[in-house]
Amino acid sequence: MGELLSDRMPHLVLSSPSVRTRETVERLKQGAGSLPRVEYVPELYLASPSTLMGVLAARGGEAERVMLVGHNPGLEELVTRLSGEHVTLPTAGLAECSLDVERWSDVTLGTHTELVGLSYPRDDD
Repeated sequence: MGELLSDRMPHLVLSSPSVRTRETVERLKQGAGSLPRVEYVPELYLASPSTLMGVLAARGGEAERVMLVGHNPGLEELVTRLSGEHVTLPTAGLAECSLDVERWSDVTLGTHTELVGLSYPRDDD
């Protein structure tokens, strides 16, 4: 999955501080070669869609592209709600969304969003 990011690298990664999400971020770093600034945000642990959007609005800052690394069901519910499409995100699944906002501080659960793509990890077994 990290290799996929090399073409559209986020400028900021906001991640839950759980062991599993930290491992995911480390694997993304290895696959992509590096990652930009990573912030571990306690509020993202098992966060609801409204909490996820609140963290994004509060911490997105000037970043053009932000990646949220968190947990289900919150992330699936968020992408489904924003895009209007039912989305399933397995472990290390990646949903790429385009949000129609000027600043991250303007983002809400009502923000117009386009689901650009879904990527799933390969099963190398």
